[in-house]
Amino acid sequence: MKLQILRLPQFSKLLFELSKIHQSLPRTKKLHALIIRNHLSDDPFYATRILRFYAINSDLCSARNLFDGTSHRSVYLWNSVIRAYAGEHQFDDALLLFAKMLRTEIKPDSFTFACVLRACAENFDPDRLRVVHGGVVVSGLGFDSVCSSALVTAYSKLCMVDEASRVFYGMAEPDLVLWNAMAAGYGYCGFWDKGLQLFSAMRSMGEQPDSYTMVGLISGLADPSLLGIGKGIHGFCLKSSFDCNAHVGSALVSMYSRCHCLNSAYGVFTILSQPDLVTWSALITGLSKSGDYEKALLFFRKMNMEGKRVDPILISSVLAASGQSAILGPGSEIHGYVLRHGLESEVMISSALIDMYSKCGFVNLGVRVFDSMPTRNTVSYNSMILGLGIHGLASQAFKMFEEVLEKGFKPDESTFSALLCTCCHAGLVKDGREIFSRMTEEFHIQARTEHYVHMVKLLGMAGELQEAYDLILSLQQPADSGIWGALLSCCNFHGNSELAEIVAQQLFENKPEKSAYRVMLSNVYAGDERWDDVKKLRDDIQEAGIKKMPGLSWIGVGRI
Repeated sequence: MKLQILRLPQFSKLLFELSKIHQSLPRTKKLHALIIRNHLSDDPFYATRILRFYAINSDLCSARNLFDGTSHRSVYLWNSVIRAYAGEHQFDDALLLFAKMLRTEIKPDSFTFACVLRACAENFDPDRLRVVHGGVVVSGLGFDSVCSSALVTAYSKLCMVDEASRVFYGMAEPDLVLWNAMAAGYGYCGFWDKGLQLFSAMRSMGEQPDSYTMVGLISGLADPSLLGIGKGIHGFCLKSSFDCNAHVGSALVSMYSRCHCLNSAYGVFTILSQPDLVTWSALITGLSKSGDYEKALLFFRKMNMEGKRVDPILISSVLAASGQSAILGPGSEIHGYVLRHGLESEVMISSALIDMYSKCGFVNLGVRVFDSMPTRNTVSYNSMILGLGIHGLASQAFKMFEEVLEKGFKPDESTFSALLCTCCHAGLVKDGREIFSRMTEEFHIQARTEHYVHMVKLLGMAGELQEAYDLILSLQQPADSGIWGALLSCCNFHGNSELAEIVAQQLFENKPEKSAYRVMLSNVYAGDERWDDVKKLRDDIQEAGIKKMPGLSWIGVGRI
């Protein structure tokens, strides 16, 4: 027997090493060499264990060589290699391996399908997802709990909630994992009310929720108007002792942050004995988005001092906070942290650095970061175009856009938003019209609110107020307040009281609580010396108890 080559103690030690969850890459290579020397590499059991260690260490080349060199392949070995490619986001290769597996005698099991379904969802491939769903049914696994949960999760990630619901309600006796998948699916797609109905149905059928159920429910509460419901779910978590669970705590911190209730977010945060990276990120990101940039940077420093290793998403969020505060010092500190930890090659971080330096007024430093990037993508180009644009460097921004096309990158909504913003800052009406036309006709990108805001502002500031007004009226959906507000500011600039009154009426109906629009209209009246109308507007503001947020400015002293 082959196993006689190894002595029993050595064999026991080998099995012990292979049973571990993780092995370093050098240790994995030594174990692989030991298996080869003892002629065990063709055994699918040993090959599967070594392949998984290679996958954990992101060494796909060695994993694939091992797989290709193994003649006896079990379903577990196939699953491991497919999962390895999917885990590294090489979804096309994962799906090709799955197609190759289907041409062999080895039949995929529920875990194979679960991995492939996840790959389809993460690759944003709804057509392939439906095809794989058909394969699940043909294989007789349509009512398998693992496959059903994977299908619900995959469809939900693609916001195909109707398909996810059909899978869920097609199961006669869904298990807790499937209940949780559907609850999380409703939450992910924004159907918080359906999630709560599902939660009630679940409890009425005697199924006890767990921490994953609560996370799924909480994740669907993204609007400040849902704060009361979020507090109710938090109360249930307290009664059921879920509040001390790290995942639930992180979800609650995120929910309160999204609802701009940062005192409650901090309260939950302080209760957690060991807040994880996700929880720290939720609090810091919430502070950033709420405009409390100083506290966001303070918590980032505190997290760093506690030895927590941050990820690119969190660093990007903190850099955004530094950029919004327009204070260079904290952003430079974070740049130093990035360099010390060897994170400068992360495209997301470099793009955030470009954005931060540009918003702090140091576009030349942003250019330097861009030039040093080993790899670039559309996001990094977008940051650079916007940075150049807001500093009035329109010709350089346009050259950057041409480089995007030459390099084969696909421009997106943010690319054209940055280009139109560039045109606004430089007053380039003709170029703005051409860019807007190319966006919709050449690149088939549907214009969004920010695009219309830029176009209205561009046309309006150039004196083309009627054209800007006609553009708003041509929209199929009712115009956002931001679009009307852009036109009102242009009317204020040009002193066009007639159009300003029409535009202001739209804004008063949409945003009656916002005083800035009334102040703007009163300024137009003042320009026409219509003092009675000015007084009436000011009196209306005082009677309604509406207050205008005063403008603030500051200067840095010493280190900035």
